Amino acid sequence: MAEYDYDILVIGAGPGGYVAAIRAAQLGLKTACAEARETLGGTCLNVGCIPSKAMLHASEYFDAAANGAMESMGINVSPKLNLLKMHEQRLDAVGGLTKGIEFLFKKNKVDWKKGLATFVDAHTVEVGGEKVSAKEIVIATGSSVTPLPGIEIDNSKHVVVDSTGALELPKVPKHMVVIGGGVIGLELGSVWRRLGAQVTCVEFLDEILPGMDGDVRKEARKIFKKQGIEFKLGTKVTGCTVKGKKATLTMEPAKGGDAETLEADCVLVSIGRKPNTEGLGLENIGLEVNQRGQIEVDHEFKTSVNGVRAIGDVVPGPMLAHKAEDEGIAVAEWIAGETGIVNHDVIPSVVYTLPEIAGVGLTEEQAIEKMGGDKKAIKTSKFPMMANSRAKTNHEGDGFVKIIAEAESDRVLGVWAIASVAGTMIAEAALAMEFGATSEDIAYTCHAHPTHSEALKEAAMGVQGKPIHI
Repeated sequence: MAEYDYDILVIGAGPGGYVAAIRAAQLGLKTACAEARETLGGTCLNVGCIPSKAMLHASEYFDAAANGAMESMGINVSPKLNLLKMHEQRLDAVGGLTKGIEFLFKKNKVDWKKGLATFVDAHTVEVGGEKVSAKEIVIATGSSVTPLPGIEIDNSKHVVVDSTGALELPKVPKHMVVIGGGVIGLELGSVWRRLGAQVTCVEFLDEILPGMDGDVRKEARKIFKKQGIEFKLGTKVTGCTVKGKKATLTMEPAKGGDAETLEADCVLVSIGRKPNTEGLGLENIGLEVNQRGQIEVDHEFKTSVNGVRAIGDVVPGPMLAHKAEDEGIAVAEWIAGETGIVNHDVIPSVVYTLPEIAGVGLTEEQAIEKMGGDKKAIKTSKFPMMANSRAKTNHEGDGFVKIIAEAESDRVLGVWAIASVAGTMIAEAALAMEFGATSEDIAYTCHAHPTHSEALKEAAMGVQGKPIHI
């Protein structure tokens, strides 16, 4: 009789967990994956990345038809919003993809243990009323919405909601207030603004999109403001009262000052996410979390407890699905006796608004700090999308591409972009950085014409002091 039921048990079937399970099975390991949801795919697929993109894409079509963008290209339409149908296509996309993962589990012989897994010891969990043991257990439980003290979220009433509730609104609110100027708040705020809501974004910091390049943050806010989103920056939300179908927020300047109130039909609380570690029974195996609630791991994703590893949103680093996926592949390869590789210095991030916002590597501010505060130690170049022929013909002139390179070596340190397809364009920049490219390498790589990606080439030529189209 085998010492353990499985070689590897993955707790959580989100982007990190299900990928880890499939890769482990491909490598010949007997694999199980514990998941409490009725469907696989985690937050990202069920109520996060995927359904939000379905709504973003559909709302872009409606906005283009409703606000004259199509008329400018000779297409006259009079759109009528069918919100129920829009929700149906979102659910259809999610349903198809979750079933796809279930098929991949069956194809690769991954056993799905349905239920919430709790540690009994370092090699055993209790899940769905049974005890399951494994030689290696991988925690991949993801993250959940960070609550805001003094504000109670109740998605069922559609007044004060989190990101999940914001995807399920049965009608377009007259006035939506988004608390938090980060990625999720701006994406979902954009959806409802396009569909007709007045949207106000309240952000504690002095600028939106924390962690992104300074030029990108400022330009993005200008674009969103032009699209109709109002901003209250440097503002702290201190409370929220709900009366019927209305919510009243109380706010004050973050640096102190007089309080004010703001009434809304819907309040979206989107101030960040926290690691999901509660209910795992970490105390049963003596595994502690850090001050941020994260599980510390080494380069092989091992925790301080032998036989237990962790990946994705529960460990330090950006809470991004693709980061979790790469770690899922890597942890499976480590467990199988191979070398798992994740370059955490080259993890792209994308905001799927219109235009999209994307970046990889260091911001200009981080690059200067890394160079000891010497601004002359780096070179930067920006190329505006309005000078890109494809963007011009598509009426997509907002934004730019920015490259940050080390002055002495010319090695690319970071790339940031605001463009309609920035999320796709950033892959080229990530690949270039993965291979240690210089800006000259990018500048002298032939790019197809006419494409949005030529803007990256032109920005690279600008680092060399010789852009052509500006």
